[in-house]
Amino acid sequence: MQEKKQTVFKTPDITRMQEVVINARTKIYIALGADAEEARSRYWARQDAKGKVLLTPKKAIVS
Repeated sequence: MQEKKQTVFKTPDITRMQEVVINARTKIYIALGADAEEARSRYWARQDAKGKVLLTPKKAIVS
């Protein structure tokens, strides 16, 4: 019988990374010294490629 190898997943240490605020609800972490504007533009490019809307517009109240 073969033994199954366990997958060890090590989470990144965010204390050694810098936080980049994308919008009020979204923050990403990048390496220290990396360009924050580049990270933002890459993030939005990925989201546009997915075709998802992150913030849904609120519906206007019609009275």
